[in-house]
Amino acid sequence: MAITLPSLPYAKDALVPYLTAETIEFHYGKHHNAYVVNLNKFIDEGKADGTKTLEQIIQSSDGPVFNNAAQVWNHTFFWNSMKPNGGGEPTGAIAAKIIADFGSYAAFRAEFIAAAVGQFGSGWAWLVLDGGKLKVTKTANADLPLVHGQTAILTVDVWEHAYYIDYRNLRQKWVETFLDSLANWDFANANLG
Repeated sequence: MAITLPSLPYAKDALVPYLTAETIEFHYGKHHNAYVVNLNKFIDEGKADGTKTLEQIIQSSDGPVFNNAAQVWNHTFFWNSMKPNGGGEPTGAIAAKIIADFGSYAAFRAEFIAAAVGQFGSGWAWLVLDGGKLKVTKTANADLPLVHGQTAILTVDVWEHAYYIDYRNLRQKWVETFLDSLANWDFANANLG
C-alpha cells in the first residue's frame, strides 16, 4: 500500500499574512512530499512493510524508515494544527482542560513558547495528553508523542524550513504567531476526544 501525500486542509495562500504561499509550497510541496517519496521508496525496496498503516510503520521501525514515516505523520498533523482565522484563546473542552492542567491559558502559552524556542536545532513543540493530563513537550528531529505513549493534541513545527522564508531567524515570533493567529483549536478539541 503506497503512502500518499495528504491534501492540505486549506489553499496554499489561506494562511496569509502569517504564512505565505511560498513557505507552504516549499514546506508542503518539497519537504513533506520528499518524506512521502522516500518512505514509498523504502516500501518498494522491502525495507518497510507496505501492508502496515503509517502509525504501525512508525512504531515498528528505526533509522531512515522511522524518520521518513514519522515526518509524514508529523507534517500531516502540523497542517491540521493550523487554520485560517485560527489562534487566540481556545474554546470548548480544550479551553477548560488547559485551565485545569496549566492554571490559565497564559501559563500554557508561556510554557509552549518556551518549549518551542528552547528546542535546540530542528524539532517540534507539542500539546499532548499524557496519563489524562495535558502537558507541553518538545521533540527533536522526527520524534513524536506516538512513540512515548502520549496523544498529540496540537503541534508547531520549529524546523527552520517551517518558518525561515517568512520569519528568518525569529523562531519566537513564529511560535507566537502560530498561537495567536493560526492554531486550530477545533482540531485540538477533536483530538482531546
